[in-house]
Amino acid sequence: MKKIVIIGVMLALTGCGAMQQLGVLPERQQTGSAAMGAGGATAAALDTTTEAEKVAALVAPAAGGERELGRVVVALGSPAEQGIWLKTALVSAVTPGRVVTAGGQSLAVELRPGTGAASLSLAAFQALGLKLTELPEVTVFGP
Repeated sequence: MKKIVIIGVMLALTGCGAMQQLGVLPERQQTGSAAMGAGGATAAALDTTTEAEKVAALVAPAAGGERELGRVVVALGSPAEQGIWLKTALVSAVTPGRVVTAGGQSLAVELRPGTGAASLSLAAFQALGLKLTELPEVTVFGP
C-alpha cells in the first residue's frame, strides 16, 4: 500500500512539473516578462500592441449611447491573437466596446463574439495591470 501511495505522489509531482513547463500551471506569478510556455517566449515578446495603443485605450472616453451588456469573468485569451479585445457571448458581431474592472479601471476594447467562457487579450490584461493568472470579473459595455 505504501508503494502505491509513493508512486502516486511521484506521478503527481512529475505531472505538475510537466504542466508548469507547458505553461498550464504557473511556476510563479506571471507578469509581462514571465515565460508563457515551454518555448520560453515572454508575454512582452508576444504582445505587439504598442504602449501608445494601450494608453489610448485606457483614456478613451465612454461612447455616447453605450449600455451595460453584463458582467463576465475573463481568462487570458490566446497571445497569438493581437490587439485589445474581449471575446464574449454577450455580442453576436464585432463591435467597439469597453470593459471596467472591479477596481474601476476602464479600457476601450473590440468586442468579439465568442462561446463559453469570456477571454480578454494579452494586451488588455497588461493595459489594465492584471496578473496573467487572474480570473477577474469585468463589466462589459457596448452599443
